[in-house]
Amino acid sequence: MPAPADTPQTTTDQPLLLVLHGARGDLARRMVLPGLAELAGHGLLPRDWALVGTGRHPISDDEFADLVRESLEEFGDAGLRTAPAEELVPHVAFAKEVTEDDPGDLTEILLRLRDELGDDDQQALVVHYLAVPPSAFEPLTLALDAHGLLDGSRVVYEKPYGTSPESFRDLDELVRSVLEEDQIYRIDHFLGKEATQNLHVLRFANELFGGVWDRTHVEQVQIDVPEELDVAQRAEFYDATGAALDMIVTHLFQVAAEVAMEPPHGLDADHVGPAREAVMRCFRPLDPENDVVLGQFDGYRDIEEVDDESGTDTFVAARLWIDNDRWRDVPFLLRTGKRMAASAQRVTLVLRTPEQLFGEPVGPGRISLSLKGDGAIEVTTTVKRPGPDLALGTGTARLALDDVTPGDPLSPYASLLHDVVTGDRTLFTTAEGLAAAWDAFEPLLGDRRPAPLPYAPGSWGPEDARRLAEPVGWVLGS
Repeated sequence: MPAPADTPQTTTDQPLLLVLHGARGDLARRMVLPGLAELAGHGLLPRDWALVGTGRHPISDDEFADLVRESLEEFGDAGLRTAPAEELVPHVAFAKEVTEDDPGDLTEILLRLRDELGDDDQQALVVHYLAVPPSAFEPLTLALDAHGLLDGSRVVYEKPYGTSPESFRDLDELVRSVLEEDQIYRIDHFLGKEATQNLHVLRFANELFGGVWDRTHVEQVQIDVPEELDVAQRAEFYDATGAALDMIVTHLFQVAAEVAMEPPHGLDADHVGPAREAVMRCFRPLDPENDVVLGQFDGYRDIEEVDDESGTDTFVAARLWIDNDRWRDVPFLLRTGKRMAASAQRVTLVLRTPEQLFGEPVGPGRISLSLKGDGAIEVTTTVKRPGPDLALGTGTARLALDDVTPGDPLSPYASLLHDVVTGDRTLFTTAEGLAAAWDAFEPLLGDRRPAPLPYAPGSWGPEDARRLAEPVGWVLGS
């Protein structure tokens, strides 16, 4: 499927060998394989490439091809110009997962494909994508190193990259003992969203917005990711993790850093990463007693695979403080949960406004960005109501990324896969940034963790969460 002339092409002609560890798992089927098909549909893969799936239980290449077909049939999105499965299946093979004691047939298959894809001048780029449970990161990394499979390769680690400050440090020490930092790609798909990337452009290319991006003009920042979804399809994982651990460190802290960072000198990995790290070092550790509300929706314990006495949180609202000159005393409100009244992914800067103008109450002022769907930017402001009297009203101007032409968006996983192939680490988390995130999150892991409060499915979470957003109130659901 040739790409249109206005579609950017991949910046490398180097042959690609993508090894998808955990290829039969839910993450690979839902996200990684459709993302790869999307790159193929956009003409963003090298001319010569191959996909090797791995798993503990070997299957034939034909069986893996059938899995690819099923994945794209169920999760492919034709609206994103996804290549049909038949364009992918000639490129696939399957190998038994490697262990420290047993290379299985993976080493042999990779050697054969390296020879087939490479030439005398240019060896194939090998990318190992670890779409496996976090508990498998360390043993799989050691196994790949034991058989010389990390030399010159790039390795993508899914989240969570550690489940506590201690496990993060242990994992990172191990990974960095066998890989150089520029080989490591710690993925967070929230950073790959078109709208998250648009935060940079909105702020740094438009003084209309950039000029108000500080404590003088902003009263609150709200990062709100409510979900209507249940957890039944991943109850075992979720009951061992919870909303706070699943979403705050990896996703919402990262988005908060994108909003709050100082203007970098360039929008590349050498500048954006350090800017995120710098502001995350200013995150004040969360105060569980005063600034965190946890919740659990009624009926959660009735789900199969959930403990009858489970204290797992399915909702979290947190008030984060950033101790620097730009944001001091401005609360960053983070909220996410399951079985809530609506689904959204939204960043809102609540602007400071006068209480009255000419004796009339002044409405809210907001700059709001949707991180999902059409990535709409909305500006809400006070305006004069049409008519003979000077009466005030509230108006909202809206620009959706769908309205920006020409344009051809990529899904987050496709965008980040493309960055791995081209070697662009701008949108990947860094060890230093994650260390700072864990420092801020650590109080929630100890005895100070508040007990989850009950809330009704289809609501906006526990009532106590409302106090965190006072005096403004939550923009969504207020």
